[in-house]
Parts: sequence; structure tokens; C-alpha cells
Amino acid sequence: MRKNSWLQKVLYGMMAVLGAYIVYKSGALWAARNQMQKTAQTGSVQQAVEDSAMRTWSLAYTATVEGKKISGWLAAWFGQVVPVLSYVAEEEQNLAQNEPETETEADDEIVQEVSVGTIFSQALPQMTDFSYLLANYYTVDEDTMADAELFDAEELLSMDLTIEQDLSVPQILIYHTHSQEAFTDSAEGEVSDTVVGMGEILADELRSYGYNVIHDTGAYDLVDGVLDRSAAYDYAREAVEAILEEYPTIEVIIDLHRDGVEGDEEDFVTEIDGEAVSKIMFFNGLSRDANGNALSWLPNDYLTENLAFSLQMQVLANAEYPGFTRKIYLQAERYNLHLRARSLLIEAGTQLNTVEEEKNAMAPIANLLRQILG
Repeated sequence: MRKNSWLQKVLYGMMAVLGAYIVYKSGALWAARNQMQKTAQTGSVQQAVEDSAMRTWSLAYTATVEGKKISGWLAAWFGQVVPVLSYVAEEEQNLAQNEPETETEADDEIVQEVSVGTIFSQALPQMTDFSYLLANYYTVDEDTMADAELFDAEELLSMDLTIEQDLSVPQILIYHTHSQEAFTDSAEGEVSDTVVGMGEILADELRSYGYNVIHDTGAYDLVDGVLDRSAAYDYAREAVEAILEEYPTIEVIIDLHRDGVEGDEEDFVTEIDGEAVSKIMFFNGLSRDANGNALSWLPNDYLTENLAFSLQMQVLANAEYPGFTRKIYLQAERYNLHLRARSLLIEAGTQLNTVEEEKNAMAPIANLLRQILG
């Protein structure tokens, strides 16, 4: 065996260090793969790492020990190591491109879990000014009156409206006091094109989040087949009370409507994620007349909770879907919101909106409900 030159020794040392680095880097990259466990069981990971290392330093070792000329083995060595380094670099780049998506998804979940409280705390300072609150969040009908004592923003936003999900029992009820409400391009006689059809879409969206939902499709605004809304709220109340008696586990009640308005269609449509979406409006009955006197024949023990529900939905919607909601409408009567603390009346879209715009509104509504209800 010929005596090793000092240059050969230096190069041999460099090859050994580089080979060790590739062993480490290759092992780290393979370990990051989803199939690592399966591959490790077959022993292919260990073999692959060893092969990578051997391809890197085997020529240098042979040249140094056997005394081959540097020019020959160096060229051959570069021919072996460059593909290995290229492979390692390519794998590292692939992992770098994939890993942020997973981290982002995890971060998004964390943000969603804490965002409701953060949004409320950011909105609250201005909302403690009753004049600001009323002007920016509510439309007050001339038949009723809103006062500062009833609309305590801090109390309403701090109220815990979450429920403990239990798929084994119904927890949410969706119904329609005015089942015949339709849209500008609804097909005659096609229930799926009416507010009832939208209710089923909303129910399905909520079910996808893990809620057990009952969708009542009863028609309470038809009398002998003729449209008659004069007693619709009475008929609806009787039906809902019967459902609640049968399913006392229901904690959330949603009366889904379609509003009737004057104006232009573009005033009642917005855009979310590139789709045209009908605007919505939350609606509260105060059981109070224009002088602020309580309507004794329409008591509502859950009025504060009702107001908290609609305001929390409104504030969250303003943050997540700007332009999606109109101001909360306040009326004098009760509108059956007294049946549960978490009762919500939603005017989703108008007669000027299309069926497609209305359908597109259901997913955002469900997402808002998911965050408020937990």
C-alpha cells in the first residue's frame, strides 16, 4: 500500500464529514415522511441511508487506502455525491413546502378557538357608548324603544352561550313561521327554492359540525291552502312547543325567514370568497311599546339572552364577513323568542335575491353559530 499524501488525508477527512452529514440529513428527511413507520419495519430506511453514505465516501476511501490518483477518484466521487446531495436538497424543499400548510392549519384552529373572545374585547370599548351601539348595530322600529339599561354591551358580549354537544339527542331546532317565502328566481312549487329549502341546507351545514339538528318543515302561514299570516306565529308557537315537549334537550331555536324589502337587489347582496351571497339580518322582539312600557301579555324571561345571542352573532359577523349582515332590527312584539334562551330569528336574504345567493349564505351562518355555540 502506498503512503498517503497529506492532501489525500485532508480530502478523506472531508469526505467522511460530508458522508456523516448526508447520513444525518437523509435520516431526518425519511423520518419526516408519513410512511416512516411502515418503511422502518421493512428495514429499507436503514439500507437507504447506508447506501447514500456509501455512495458518498466509498470512492474516497478506496482512493486513499489503495493510493489511486486523486484526479481519477475525485472525478468519480463527484459523480456519485452530486446526485445524492441533489436528492437530499430536493427532499428538503418538498418537506419545506408541505410542512407550513400543516402548521398553518393548526394555527388556524387555534385562532378560531380564541378569536371570538378577542373580537368581542376589541369591539367592546366603543360599544359601551350606548349612542354608538344603537347607531352602529341596531335599527329600532318606531313601535318600540331601546334603552341603555337593556342594552348593556359588556353584559351581552360576556354571556356564555356555548352548549355541550351531544349527538345522541337533538339540540338545535330550525323552523319557519313563514314557510312560503321564496326568491326572485324560485321555481313555482319547488320547496327547495324557498326558505324551507334554505333551512335544510343550514341544518346540513350544522350537522357537519357535529350538531344534532331537527328541521321542522311545517307550513304555519297557509290556511286551507291559502296564504294567511295573520296567525302564523300562534300556529308556529304551538308546533314548536310540542317539539320541545318531545325533545326537551333542544337548547337552540332558529326561526329562518326571508325578508320583504324595497330597493335594489345590489343593496342586499355581498361577496364572500368570490361568491355572491345574500345579506342577512338578525331580528329581536323587545315586548315593549314605543314608550318603553312592557307588553304584559307578551312576557319574555329570556329577553337578555336573546339580545346577547343576536349581538354576539352580529359582532362576530362584522369581523369575519364584513358586509354580510344588515343592522339588527328591533320590533315591539315577542316573535316566539321566549321559548328558549338561545332563540334567534334570522331574515336571510330578500325577495330580490336569487336562490343561489341565498344558498351561499347558509355556510357563513352555520360557521358563526358554530363559533358562538362552541
